[in-house]
Amino acid sequence: MALDVDAPTYVGPLDVLFQLVSSHEVDILDIPLAPVVDAFVAHLRERRETCSMDELSEFLLYAALLVELKSQRLLPGPDDVDADEETIGWDERDVLLARLLELRAYAAIADGLARSLEAAGLVVSRVTGIDDTVEVHAPDLLAGVLPLDLAAAYLRGVEDHSIATVALDHVTVETVTVAETVVDLARTLPSRGSLSFRELIAGITDRIEIIVRFLAVLELCKLGRVSLGQGTTFGELQIRWVHGSGESFDLGLVDDYAG
Repeated sequence: MALDVDAPTYVGPLDVLFQLVSSHEVDILDIPLAPVVDAFVAHLRERRETCSMDELSEFLLYAALLVELKSQRLLPGPDDVDADEETIGWDERDVLLARLLELRAYAAIADGLARSLEAAGLVVSRVTGIDDTVEVHAPDLLAGVLPLDLAAAYLRGVEDHSIATVALDHVTVETVTVAETVVDLARTLPSRGSLSFRELIAGITDRIEIIVRFLAVLELCKLGRVSLGQGTTFGELQIRWVHGSGESFDLGLVDDYAG
């Protein structure tokens, strides 16, 4: 670049100044950057009509690099700190302990390498292989298989297989729920007075329905609608509606049970 720099410690072209600073032949701290910018501005005023964008961009590049170098010198980073300065103010015992821990780390690495080398020394590589006269042939998987055999295997693979059905005839399906039976008994028991459980299930042969009726009677007892009694051990279970004949039954009382 044609721009000349006139500084206390350097006089000459700007690009040469940058090379000297980069090679540490000139200390960047001795070069004031303000006169460099002033000289460039004056240069622009003289060549306002003929100054090209290449010259402008080149000056901005050199100026930015010089500013970066000078800021690095003025604001030292963590890499510029001397390692020994980190131990200033420590007790001698602490410094010695830190050094011993560092040496132990290196010693552990050295022991690991030694074990690896020792284990590698026990390994003997095979230097010879199978004799060239030995021929290894892969087995023929289709040996003895005829085209008809392949066709039969294909037909077996694409054949539709019937899906096995599971008979559910023996599974008991619950046709009535306990909640429904509770409601039904609450409507019929007030008019029947006192009766036995055997009378309640008269004519019912389905075992699951008998169990559901028994659970419904227990639920009505828990709700305080019927009373249960048994005169003798293993005697007849007597059921009696305790809220009077014909009293309306609040269906909301079994909502929680019925879900």
